[in-house]
Amino acid sequence: MLYWIAEHLGFPGLLNLIRYLSFRSGAAIATALLIGLIIGPRFIGWLRVRQGKGQPIRADGPQTHLAKRGTPTMGGLMILTSMAMSILLWMDLSNPFVWACLFVTLGFGAIGFLDDYDKVRKASTAGVSGRTRLLLEFLIAGIAAWIIMGQNGTPLYLPFTTRMYIDLGIFYPVFAAFTIVAFGNAVNLTDGLDGLATMPVIIASVAFLVIVYLVGNVKFADYLGIPHVPRAGELAIFCGAVIGAGLAFLWFNAPPAAVFMGDTGSLALGGALGTIAVVAHHEIVLGIIGGLFVVEALSVIIQVFFYKRTGKRVFRMAPIHHHFEQLGWSEPTVVIRFWIIALVLMLAGLSTLKLR
Repeated sequence: MLYWIAEHLGFPGLLNLIRYLSFRSGAAIATALLIGLIIGPRFIGWLRVRQGKGQPIRADGPQTHLAKRGTPTMGGLMILTSMAMSILLWMDLSNPFVWACLFVTLGFGAIGFLDDYDKVRKASTAGVSGRTRLLLEFLIAGIAAWIIMGQNGTPLYLPFTTRMYIDLGIFYPVFAAFTIVAFGNAVNLTDGLDGLATMPVIIASVAFLVIVYLVGNVKFADYLGIPHVPRAGELAIFCGAVIGAGLAFLWFNAPPAAVFMGDTGSLALGGALGTIAVVAHHEIVLGIIGGLFVVEALSVIIQVFFYKRTGKRVFRMAPIHHHFEQLGWSEPTVVIRFWIIALVLMLAGLSTLKLR
C-alpha cells in the first residue's frame, strides 16, 4: 500500500526510501515482528480460554510430551496476522507473484486451521482426513502454479549450471504444485518440538530473501549466471514478513512453549516457501536449503513403508526428531542441533549461486 502511494503520489526526502526493496524488506521484518509481539500475549490468552485443554498430545509419542497438555494451538493465526498486515503495508500489490504467494499461504493456513479446530473440538489427534487435506492443498497449489507459469514460463533450472534448464511444458504445473504441497507437509511434519520448525523456517526465509532479490535484479542474475525473473525481487519483502512474524512467534514458542503454531502455521509457512522457490526457479535449491524438512518427511515415509512390509521399524519413532529423543537426547538438545543443521544447509544452498 505504501509502495503504491510512493509510486503514484510521491513522498519527499527520506520517505522516497519506500521505493527501495532493501528498505521495504527491513521494514517488513520490523513491522511483522512488532505486530506479533504486541498481539501475542492477548492472542495466546484468547486461545487458552477458547480451547480449554489445548492441543491433544499423541499417546504413542514421547512420554515427556505429556507435560505439554493444556498448551493452546493455532498460534499460526498470530503468524499469519502479523505477516499479512506487514505484506499489505509494504509490498507492491500489483505484482501477481505477491498474490500467488498470499493465496497459498492463507489457503494452506485455512486448511491447517480446519485440521487444528477438528482436533481440539474432538480432543483427538486425528483431525481432517489426509485425503481431503491433500486434495485441497493440490487445488490451491495448482491455481498458484498456473498464475506463476503465466508470468515466467515452464523451465526447471538446474543448480551448479549456468542457466541450464529442462522445459517441463504441460507437466510444469504438476511439478510446481507437488513442490508446494510437499514442502508444506514437510514443514508440518517437522513441527513436533518447541521451536523446532520455527527457526529453520526463518533461516530458509533469510536464504530466499537473498535469492529472490538477486533473481529479480537483471545485473546480479547475469553476473551470477542464474535465471532472471522480472519482478520476483518483490518477494524479498514477503520473506522479510515471514522472518519478522517467525521471530515474534518464537518469542512465545521458545521452550517451554506458551503456544503451538499447529497445522495453521506450519502448513502455511511451508507452502509459502515452496511457492517462493517456484517463482524464483530454485525448486531444487529449496531441497538443499530446506534439507532438514526433507529428511523429516523422508523419515516418516521410510518408517511407514518398511513397517507395512516387514513389521519392523527403521527408526525408534518418526519423524526423526522423535528418534533422537528416544535415544536420550533432551528436547532442547534436539532443537538446537537441528537449528545448526538448518544453518549449514542454508549456507550450502546459497553456495549454489556462485558454484556454476
